[in-house]
Amino acid sequence: MGFDTLKPNEIEKRSFEMITEELGGRMLDPQLAPIIKRVIHTTADFDYADQLAFSPDVVAHAKRALRSGATVVTDTNMALSGINKAMLEKLGGKAVCFMSDPAVAAEAKARVVTRATVSMEHAAALEGSLIFAIGNAPTALIRLHELIGSGAVSPALVIGVPVGFVNVVESKELFIGGDTPYIIARGRKGGSNVAAAIVNALLYQIVTREGF
Repeated sequence: MGFDTLKPNEIEKRSFEMITEELGGRMLDPQLAPIIKRVIHTTADFDYADQLAFSPDVVAHAKRALRSGATVVTDTNMALSGINKAMLEKLGGKAVCFMSDPAVAAEAKARVVTRATVSMEHAAALEGSLIFAIGNAPTALIRLHELIGSGAVSPALVIGVPVGFVNVVESKELFIGGDTPYIIARGRKGGSNVAAAIVNALLYQIVTREGF
C-alpha cells in the first residue's frame, strides 16, 4: 500500500482536491461550494452535498454580518472551540456559548427545561448582529424560533445542524422557507463540528479571499 507524501500545509489542499474529484461533474453554486466542501472535509460525508439547505442570498447576508463584527452564539463549547476565533476577531467579532454559565444551569434546573433553551434566551439579549450556530440541541433551535416569532431577537443568520433523533428533524424544518437567513442540515445528521465548519467556511471566504 502506497501513501501520499505531503507536507503539512499541503494536506488540506489535497483533501479539497479529492473532494472535488469525488463530486465528479456536479456543478455547485460558487457561493455555496466552499461551505459544502468544508462540511464534507470535516465529516467525510458526501451526503451533505444534498442535505444542506440554504436560504436565498444567505452567503451575502452572512458575510455582511461577519464584516460588521457579529457575535457568533453556539450551543456547545465544542462548536465554540472549533470556530476560528482569530479570524473572527480580525473582523471585530467574537464567539460565545452560555451552556456552562452557572446562572443558565440554575435557571434551567429551576424551570425544568434544557440549558440550551435558557442559553438562547440569554443570547437573545445580546446587542449587535447575531449569528446562531446550533450543532447539538434541537431545543435551542425550537426556543430560538419562538424568540424570533415574538420579536425578541432577529438573527443575521441561523446555522441549524443539530444531530440526533428526538425533535431533530422537526426543529430544523421550522426554519426552512422562513424569513430568517439560514443554513440547515436537513435530516438527522449534523453536529458541533459541522456548525463550526460552516462558520469557518464563511470566515475563510472573507479573510483569506478578500484580504482582511
